[in-house]
Amino acid sequence: MIEEKKFAFIPKEISWLSFNHRVLQEADNPEVPLIERIKFLGIYSNNLDEFFRVRVATLRRISKIKNNSFDILGYDAEQTLKEVNRIVMQQRVEYENIYDRLKSDLAKRKIYIKNENELNDEQFNFVNRYFNKNLAQIIMPFMVKKKNQLYALKDDAVYLAITIRHLKKEKVRYALIELPTNTLPRFIALPGPEDEYNYIFLDDIIRVGLKDIFYVFKNSSFSAHTIKLNKDAELDIVDDISESYIDNVNRSLSQRKVATPVRFVYDREIPEDTLSVLTEQLEFSTEDTIIPGGRYHNLKDLIDFPNPGKKESFRHKKLAPIKHKDIIPGKTIMSRIRKNDLLLYFPYHSFDVFINLLREASLDPSVTDIKITLYRVANSSNVINALTNAVRNGKTVTAIVELQARFDEEANIFWSNRLREEGVKVIHGVPGLKVHAKLCLITREKNNNVSRIACVGSGNFNEDTAKVYTDHLLMTSDTKITNEVKKTFAFLEKNYKKENYYHLIASPFYTRTRISKLIKNEIENARNGEKAYIYLKLNNLADKEIMDLLYLASREGVDVRLNIRAMFSLVAGVPGLSNNIKAIGIVDRFLEHTRIMIFGNKGNEKVYLTSGDLMTRNIERRVEIACPILNQELKNELRDIFDIQWRDNVKARILDSELDNRFVSNDEESHRSQEEIYDYLKAKHEESENS
Repeated sequence: MIEEKKFAFIPKEISWLSFNHRVLQEADNPEVPLIERIKFLGIYSNNLDEFFRVRVATLRRISKIKNNSFDILGYDAEQTLKEVNRIVMQQRVEYENIYDRLKSDLAKRKIYIKNENELNDEQFNFVNRYFNKNLAQIIMPFMVKKKNQLYALKDDAVYLAITIRHLKKEKVRYALIELPTNTLPRFIALPGPEDEYNYIFLDDIIRVGLKDIFYVFKNSSFSAHTIKLNKDAELDIVDDISESYIDNVNRSLSQRKVATPVRFVYDREIPEDTLSVLTEQLEFSTEDTIIPGGRYHNLKDLIDFPNPGKKESFRHKKLAPIKHKDIIPGKTIMSRIRKNDLLLYFPYHSFDVFINLLREASLDPSVTDIKITLYRVANSSNVINALTNAVRNGKTVTAIVELQARFDEEANIFWSNRLREEGVKVIHGVPGLKVHAKLCLITREKNNNVSRIACVGSGNFNEDTAKVYTDHLLMTSDTKITNEVKKTFAFLEKNYKKENYYHLIASPFYTRTRISKLIKNEIENARNGEKAYIYLKLNNLADKEIMDLLYLASREGVDVRLNIRAMFSLVAGVPGLSNNIKAIGIVDRFLEHTRIMIFGNKGNEKVYLTSGDLMTRNIERRVEIACPILNQELKNELRDIFDIQWRDNVKARILDSELDNRFVSNDEESHRSQEEIYDYLKAKHEESENS
């Protein structure tokens, strides 16, 4: 709980842990299909790993500055680290209890997760065969000796810490085995009766084979306990004009392999001497995050837990993508966009529409030029394929590839090389700024007439995430937008010149002043007795200057409604501070990722679609674009979508100073926004077909 008198905002790390607890709530929700609940456990685990690798690592760095940490963050880094550890330990207990309940629920449906001591003869023989066929040749243990250092251990991998005790001599050896989950699945199906589904962790199959692995140590007993490290994953990229940007990133990636550990998780049953040897070699102190856990770690692998082939549905029913009401079969998408703006909402609409647009552009003889920003792309990317095909068809293609997309740096280096080999002009962003804007610009020349189509979105051009993230993509030929998108690409390509923007809101130059002006306008409207409101749907809200303005807006009577998925530092609903601010967060089957900003503006609403959140990094240290929606029908649609989510009383939680994630009251008719949005868009399509 936050003490309201002392804090005007919540440390963003604490608010993020509250968000991850909402994910954990879904894992414990009996209304969620069983395998989806297991998947939420995996998502929680994966989220927490990244949190330690980035957020906690940054806090640790800042805490060492001591005297300056409050000036940097607005709160004490050392105290926040202690609170983070307390909350994580508390959630760890809850996590393990939920996992046990899920195992029990699985067993009721004759789905069993067995360990090596629970196998019948048939299953034990299967495990032995699996080990000999798939593991015996690839398991490469390394011995742990006191003179060794373990900094070479991989970040986020799972290791079995092996204790080898001689049965007659007082001799103990220690070894580590990395689980080969990069080549083998974590869960292996076991034989069993036809009406049962049995699985075993890969960890336990290795446990069965320990004697075969360590046969050189005769007259010894063997035990194995899982451990896992998270390391500081923030890249220290030094801007040096004498070195290429890509070399800087490559060097920083290699440094990440030996980065400082920030969390050590271990099986609480591990022998004390084994634990002591490991923590000593890792040079962990009592101040570090050392977490006793259960038998298994890296439970992010639960995201890919097998789906039993039973008649009973254990996953969400698939939703067929809705045909967009304005896209007509047999008519080109570009001709439709030239007639009127299009707004796509993934995953309700298919991402194939954007792929088809790129394909059209690559084939259209009048298209001369395609420019695009790439932050994260799919593993097998049709976006990349379409761009390279456009080059083959004689188009000039420019890709702004952001090498500092966290945890996708290596993939983006690979795609950069692939694109360059195919003849695409590749640019690696702007020194000192991350290019996070989601932009595509298609230029067409016909009869000496130049026209352009711009795509401006809230999410990446990534067909994988477009199936599970909610994101909007505006497609427009309006020159008010296309001319300013053209300016943005000019900035990114060569001149780094600050341009004037009259419609787009661009970071790092204009976002703070323009958003502040929009908020102040609502404050002025409220003071003049006008209806005034600010509705924001974002992933994160943590910029202190913006929050102070929202507090002022609340005190002046502006209706502030905030729908925030993750980090949320503002304290809503505090008398005298934020009476008129209400805040919710939604966690459901799709990850809420789209970003919408709505300002009342005396009844002539200003509606924006944005790539960036209201965090200091997005405002000051990234290239972001907030795009005004100029088409009235599309403005109404985004407002309707915001209102549908605001009515949610099934998956929405109240965000307040208590951080207890209470669900919005469900006394009236149930409203689950993701289902209602699907029905809303489907009805619009059916209405257009019948008109």
